[in-house]
Amino acid sequence: MDDPVRIKPKEVADSIKTGRALLVCAYDSDERFDMFHLDGAIPLSEFESRLPSLLKEQELIFYCA
Repeated sequence: MDDPVRIKPKEVADSIKTGRALLVCAYDSDERFDMFHLDGAIPLSEFESRLPSLLKEQELIFYCA
């Protein structure tokens, strides 16, 4: 597995807008997601439920505040 890569906010925004990346809020509670989520992000619980259907090549961006 590759090491995590830090990317700039503009790159994140572009990747999300084009659908190239999935933005995941890494908090494990919906309450914390509600407090800290960014536009376009999904909660960790949704990511986990979508995991079986994601393509291996799907770009994923995880964050926490």
